[in-house]
Amino acid sequence: MDIAPLSIAGAWEITPQLHGDPRGLFTEWYRFDQLAEAVGHPLDLRQGNLSVSAAGVVRGIHFADVPPSQAKYVTCTRGAVLDVIADIRVGSPTFGQWQGVRLDEDTRKAVYIAEGLGHGFAALTDDATLTYLCSATYSPGHEHGVYPLDAELGIDWQVEVPQLSERDTKSPSLSEARDSGLLPDYATCVAYTESLRQQR
Repeated sequence: MDIAPLSIAGAWEITPQLHGDPRGLFTEWYRFDQLAEAVGHPLDLRQGNLSVSAAGVVRGIHFADVPPSQAKYVTCTRGAVLDVIADIRVGSPTFGQWQGVRLDEDTRKAVYIAEGLGHGFAALTDDATLTYLCSATYSPGHEHGVYPLDAELGIDWQVEVPQLSERDTKSPSLSEARDSGLLPDYATCVAYTESLRQQR
């Protein structure tokens, strides 16, 4: 597989090799060793999630307190999504920027998202199914969100009428979250990542 860094530090795009014939398809969609080599430390797998969404649904932008936050390894096993990584780390050189990667059942691509980054996605098809591996279990008191349609972020979700949950609709804007001290600090995130590398 090919693991390439994205424009936002702490995010990678994974392109697996697909082996297909008239019988079907085989691919290695996750490799513990290759991911660890690329990002500098192993993914400490603590939880696996499955999410199914109708076309037009937008989920995010979600993040968790650092430490420990929640690194994610995300792939689409059915349909297609636009997966979005947003840099919400205060003090980061790319703060407020985002990058989208199409994940679908044809390319079988994945993304790795380090602790402290914001994550969201838009379902481009019905029954869009995401599978993601997480480095920490869900911790309700430490999970937060930024309004996904915030004009300051300016994310092009590639859906005509985004459908949001009540929680995501009520999430603060990027500026509100920053001013309230809700967002992760870039230096803290870098230090936490470095501590993971030293444990390797």
